[in-house]
Amino acid sequence: MEIIKRIKEAETQAREIIEQAKSEAAQKAEQGRQRRKQMLLDAEQVRKKTIEQAVAQAQSQGQKEIDALKSKAQKERADLSKKAEGRKEAAVQKVLDYLKG
Repeated sequence: MEIIKRIKEAETQAREIIEQAKSEAAQKAEQGRQRRKQMLLDAEQVRKKTIEQAVAQAQSQGQKEIDALKSKAQKERADLSKKAEGRKEAAVQKVLDYLKG
């Protein structure tokens, strides 16, 4: 009789150990899912921040290029205007000389 009682107690303990192991495994699995979920959220935030920084850098660089091109165009217009002014005076003088002559 004592042996049967011990066997039943051992079976009960085995069931408790199995249930506890199942519970621990479920907890660890949930912790793993939560950790992966947090890692994905962190990675998404890093990705968004990186994209925002790249866009800001591109906008800044683009604005610098625009400013440089505007400056260059303005200088070229000024140079052309000076050249045209010099030629205009010579052309006017030729026309006046032709009309006088």
